[in-house]
Amino acid sequence: MVPQSFLYMGELRCKATHGPSGVELVTDAPTDNQGRGESFSPTDLVVTALATCEVTTMGIVASRDHVTLDGTRVFAEKHMSTDAPRRIARIVVRMDFPPGIPKHYREKLELIARTCPVARSLNADVTLDVAFSYPD
Repeated sequence: MVPQSFLYMGELRCKATHGPSGVELVTDAPTDNQGRGESFSPTDLVVTALATCEVTTMGIVASRDHVTLDGTRVFAEKHMSTDAPRRIARIVVRMDFPPGIPKHYREKLELIARTCPVARSLNADVTLDVAFSYPD
């Protein structure tokens, strides 16, 4: 269990506090949904959670297997539905790995990413478009 607390600050802005560390983050509603868009929106954080969960779980296993993922770059974007109800329809994730990832190891990494805890927690209606790029 990881406790978190939240404060609605008004004007569609919230402050979240991570209980164990005290780290805070602020969310804003996006500009296309009456907000200021000055910070991550709640749906942005879903994309952030997915991308960081994928690379973190890969990193856990890779470290155990003495493979380094240091320098891996991840780019992600969300696509909201155009029909009602408003929801995340598609998440695009692109991972660019550093040189040196053994070819025989890549399939294992990709399976780990596609089955990370956040990916397994998302509604099946959300399309996950995940791609992996290796420099060699």
